Amino acid sequence: MTEKDRPLLARPEKDRPWVMRTYAGHSTAQASNELYRNNLSKGQTGLSVAFDLPTQTGYDPDSVMSTGEVGKVGVPVPHLGEMRHLFADIPLTSMNTSMTINATAMWLLAMYQVVAEEQNPDLTPEEVAAQLAGTTQNDIIKEYLSRGTYVFPPEHSLRLISDMIAYTVHQIPKWNPINICSYHLQEAGATPTQELAYALCTAIAVLDQVKESGQVADEDFEKVVGRISFFVNAGVRFIEETCKMRAFVELWDEITRERYGVQDPKMRRFRYGVQVNSLGLTEAQPENNVQRIVLEMLGVTLSKNARARAVQLPAWNEALGLPRPWDQQWSLRLQQVLAFESDLLEYDDIFDGSTVIEAKVAELVAGAKAEIDRVQAMGGAIAAVESGYMKEERVSAHAARRARIEEGQEVIVGVNRYETTEPSPLTSDLDGAIMTADPRAEQSARDSVEAWKAQRDEQEVAAALAALAEAAQGDENLMGPTLAAARAGATTGEWAGTLREVFGEFRAPTGVSGAVGVAEAGTELTAVRERVRATGDELGGRLRLLVGKPGLDGHSNGAEQVAVRARDAGFEVVYQGIRLTPQQIVSAAVAEDVHCVGLSILSGSHMELVPAILAGLREAGAGDIPVIVGGIIPDSDARRLAELGVGAVYTPKDFGLTEIMGGIVDAIRAANDLD
Repeated sequence: MTEKDRPLLARPEKDRPWVMRTYAGHSTAQASNELYRNNLSKGQTGLSVAFDLPTQTGYDPDSVMSTGEVGKVGVPVPHLGEMRHLFADIPLTSMNTSMTINATAMWLLAMYQVVAEEQNPDLTPEEVAAQLAGTTQNDIIKEYLSRGTYVFPPEHSLRLISDMIAYTVHQIPKWNPINICSYHLQEAGATPTQELAYALCTAIAVLDQVKESGQVADEDFEKVVGRISFFVNAGVRFIEETCKMRAFVELWDEITRERYGVQDPKMRRFRYGVQVNSLGLTEAQPENNVQRIVLEMLGVTLSKNARARAVQLPAWNEALGLPRPWDQQWSLRLQQVLAFESDLLEYDDIFDGSTVIEAKVAELVAGAKAEIDRVQAMGGAIAAVESGYMKEERVSAHAARRARIEEGQEVIVGVNRYETTEPSPLTSDLDGAIMTADPRAEQSARDSVEAWKAQRDEQEVAAALAALAEAAQGDENLMGPTLAAARAGATTGEWAGTLREVFGEFRAPTGVSGAVGVAEAGTELTAVRERVRATGDELGGRLRLLVGKPGLDGHSNGAEQVAVRARDAGFEVVYQGIRLTPQQIVSAAVAEDVHCVGLSILSGSHMELVPAILAGLREAGAGDIPVIVGGIIPDSDARRLAELGVGAVYTPKDFGLTEIMGGIVDAIRAANDLD
């Protein structure tokens, strides 16, 4: 028998692969639409929409709060016209779309539904809604804890979530109305136990709220549970991450069965999507990020019984700035090689029967149950947010992790070990290694809003917003009035502004005052403490540091850790949390008579916001206060900021917090001619 005649060996039938997404959106709706269609043509099987911070926090592009933020970390969608542009030539009734949107999730879902209706004029709105599939993230509790794009107080935010869940269960049955999101908890330093516990406490709070609202009949409550999905993180410790996912499966099955009486195993299934860890991606030797991403992907795909339903991977250069289309393609290809070239999907769960895996899962389950019990004893997740407990625990865990990295106990290759490197062709042109958001995006968005308002019926808009406000004051489901406002032509800022008037706004606890910092000071921190004390003596009092986050960037992890370490180093720290205007920061610096202003900006708006603060300090007669800046800042921008008078610029490669404290002392001494 020749080789040609030899029968081919049959291979096992493969499971269907997970939905493959790339988190994307930037500059304008038209540019983002082109990016989406290009990614779909490369084999991406679902969309994951990144919205810019004004859209996420309910401001129009012409709001003072939006200055410098439009189109920077996502796409601006201030009205229905831009939602049409965003999904032009993408049939929404056959697409699976994930939208990373929380406080304004109801509004974005309403516009998405209306665009789908317009794409299908031959179908009734009910028929269109029944075909829509996708997810709105819509987890506001983790926003209070880690990401900062909240708007309304907790009880009103839960009402919006509950109304959306009730509406989608009845009208959009294939839609996941909430993604309980532990992703940002891990990004902000939470331990696996905290990630498990706080995400599940959030799910309990949401399900309890839906049940208490009375909008879903008891016989339909299983459908609510069955539409709850999760969005998780996977770090580089992929054995632990595999066990964490198996622990999630076990705990969710137990909670839904015992607390809510769900009998159907399919409705108790732990359904989740994943974005692997961006926190662990490094600016130093960024080529190492590729193998980190692969290991993290394995943590959520190797175990069949706990495999992700959808995966999106960051790009190798996300610690440097905004990924280019080629970088996103590379991340998509990583998924495709694993799913289609490897034999991963041909086997049952390869960890079943492993005593090592079983022991680690049991340890995580026990720890998570104990923490869930603590939170529930406080009154549940909302009470633990308002008291600051969960935030303080998360900030403390992050402080401990940072200390381990600085001390070398936790190795980061290329950062605190094996730092010697050959020049990388990937970063030979740093400014060309990332994509820059279109600088004309903000003006384009402003022009779009102006043109939109000029062609709409103002009386119809006013009536729709008045009806929304009236409904918000009662207990009517707000999805109906929200759809009416979208159809009338209201803007994102008008919808959110109407509800702000009724619900008010909220500032979550910072978690800094009660956080535990460095327990024992080593030689380096002791030396910095002495310099802080001595410099304060020379200037006639304790050194005061203002830590400020201007703009809409709510990722406060870095600012919190700087504030905690500065307190450990002996500074008096003034930290007022997120979402401050340049004028508020200037006013605080003057009122508190600080010796230094430290700014944290990760949204890419540093070239607009920092100069405004420098100018404000000069106008207030405080131009001699040194200003330092931290964030994801390209080298060319760092040089420009230095030319404008910024004392120092720190980026993710500067992981040594104690070193940064020394740099702050240097800046204060230089500004006061002490050396």
